[in-house]
Amino acid sequence: MISDNKLTKKVYIVAGPTAVGKTAYAIQLAQELGSSIISADSRQCYKELCIGVARPSIEELAAVPHYFIASHSITEDINAGYFEQYALQKVEELFQHSDSVVMVGGTGLYIKAFMEGIDPMPIIPEGIRADIIAAYEQKGLIWLQNELKHKDPLFWEKAEKQNPQRLMRALEVFLATGKSIITYRSAAKKQRPFGIETKLLEMPVEALSARIDQRVEMMIAQGLVKEVESVIGYRNKTALQTVGYKEIFDYLDGDISLDEAIHQIKVHTRQYAKRQLTWFRKYL
Repeated sequence: MISDNKLTKKVYIVAGPTAVGKTAYAIQLAQELGSSIISADSRQCYKELCIGVARPSIEELAAVPHYFIASHSITEDINAGYFEQYALQKVEELFQHSDSVVMVGGTGLYIKAFMEGIDPMPIIPEGIRADIIAAYEQKGLIWLQNELKHKDPLFWEKAEKQNPQRLMRALEVFLATGKSIITYRSAAKKQRPFGIETKLLEMPVEALSARIDQRVEMMIAQGLVKEVESVIGYRNKTALQTVGYKEIFDYLDGDISLDEAIHQIKVHTRQYAKRQLTWFRKYL
């Protein structure tokens, strides 16, 4: 828990793994505080994505004003640096009417960028990103790990070795600039002119796994396959190289059955939740 009682304005950050109940907790907190919610989710901001990103329901969105949900197009390049600036500006606006703002999400890098700042990253040519994604889809995680191990050993020492998104990001920076992504990161933390309190939601692994399985089944029933079909033209976008979409793309390509895709989504979501918890326990 981080707090500065000398500052009258405060942001309450609700973090945790997927399916742990962050949305309901944040809404209740925002209602008690009479404040609004800023989503810190790297995929819920896209208006084309709803089911696969577990976007809050219409009723939940109506209960409290929400921001950074269905606010951008999948065609836009949204990243942690963009979110930092967006959220800081939005917080400043909301503080005109309230002493508090609630931020909720599971994208650790977005939350860290908001809390501490993030160094500007180089612009990556679209072709480099597309080539890396295509190679990863064809050759898999082991290929990606070996690329980083040999090309960017400085990054590899500290890398989240099971996180393909982080690995692809590091590889594209190296291929575009010839420099390690580490060289673009400084240790200097920015001071914010408001207080910050963090709340990490957790639950027993068995209970969380059951919630994840139930959520995946619900997503399928709600029409996840049809949603993935609707964005297949954007499949090379980073936001779609993620759990829930990548597996359905494989099904639509005829590489696996729907039952296998559903099973993989459950397994990969549990793995993702474990990585989220590890990350948040380290930084919050």
